[in-house]
Amino acid sequence: MAGSRLELVFGGTPPEGRLLLVGAGAGTDLDPFDPAHTQVVQGFFPDHQALTARGFAVATSAAGGFETAVVFLPRARAAARARIAEAAAHLPPGAALWVDGQKTDGVDAVLKELRGLAPVDAVQSRAHGKIFRVTLPQPGWLPGDWAARDHEAAPGMVTRPGVFSADGPDPASQALAAALPEKLPTRIVDLGAGWGWLSAQILTHPGVETLHLVEADASALDCARRNVTDPRAQFHWADALDFHLSEPVNGVIMNPPFHEGRAADPRLGAGFIRAAAGLLTGAGRLWMVANRHLPYEQALRECFAEVSELGGDTRFKILTATGARRAGAGGRGQPKGRRR
Repeated sequence: MAGSRLELVFGGTPPEGRLLLVGAGAGTDLDPFDPAHTQVVQGFFPDHQALTARGFAVATSAAGGFETAVVFLPRARAAARARIAEAAAHLPPGAALWVDGQKTDGVDAVLKELRGLAPVDAVQSRAHGKIFRVTLPQPGWLPGDWAARDHEAAPGMVTRPGVFSADGPDPASQALAAALPEKLPTRIVDLGAGWGWLSAQILTHPGVETLHLVEADASALDCARRNVTDPRAQFHWADALDFHLSEPVNGVIMNPPFHEGRAADPRLGAGFIRAAAGLLTGAGRLWMVANRHLPYEQALRECFAEVSELGGDTRFKILTATGARRAGAGGRGQPKGRRR
C-alpha cells in the first residue's frame, strides 16, 4: 500500500542526494529509490535481511546526514514520534521529511500534530492512507519528548518505544512464569525474548546454566541486554523461525506472537512450535503460553510425542510438550509477522 503512495510522490523523479528511509519493510515498494544513495533504518531482523538482499544499506539506527527522509509510521504513537524525531535529527533546515502511513496506524493524528509544528504540504491520499511533506524549520522545532527514551517497565528494567508490551510485563508472560516448575533444565532458549522480563524470571530458577535469548526486534534485544546482566545469558538477534544452535538444548520457554498486522494468525505460533522442536533434544521440554482460543494443540502433537496443558485461566493456557520430533521440525516458509 505504501508503494502506491510513494509512486505518487517519487515515481520517475527520485530525490537528489542521500535518502533516509525509517521503518521501510520487506514488503515496501522501494523501486523509486536508488539503493546506492539510500540508507534504510530497520530493526526487525527478517525485514533487515530481506532489504539487505535487495541491495540496500540497512542499519538499526541512522548515521550521517541526508538531504531527504521518508518515515513509515508504525501503529504505536510513541514509536511513530520517535521515528520522526530520528529522521529529523539527520536532516538540515529546509529539507523535506515525508511521512507515510495508514489511517489505521494514526496517520491523520500525526498529520494534525505536525501541522501545528512545521510547514506541511503535498498531502496525498491513496490505499487507505496518506503521505505528506514536512519542510524542516530550524533545530528545536520538535517537542523534546518525541525522541525515543527509556521507560521503566518493571523495577530496574527499561523498554523503548515500539517494543512489544513496552508499558510493563505482558500478562501472558506473567502467567507462564508463574506456572514454571521450580527446577528448570540446564540449557534453555527463550524464543522471542522481547525486552527480557521472562528471561529474568527463568534465571531465578535453580538448574539453569545457559539461557539463550532470541529476539528479532533489535530495540527489544538491546533493552534485554541492559535488563538481563546475568553471565549465563546469551543474546541472539535472529528470526526465531530460522534460529539454530550448534547443539540442541533441553528446554524452550516461549510466549509466541500470534498476529500478522492486526489479524490473528495462528500459523505464527505454529511456526514457533516447529522451531522449538528443532532446538530441543528428544528428552527436552517446551513450555509455552497462548491465548485460550488459539488452536496450537494440533501443531504441538505434530512436533512432540507428549502434549499436556499445565493450567491457565479464561484468557490463557499454559502448554507443555516433550519428545520432540526434530526430523520434521523447522519454521522456514512461515509468515514473518511478530505482533502478539
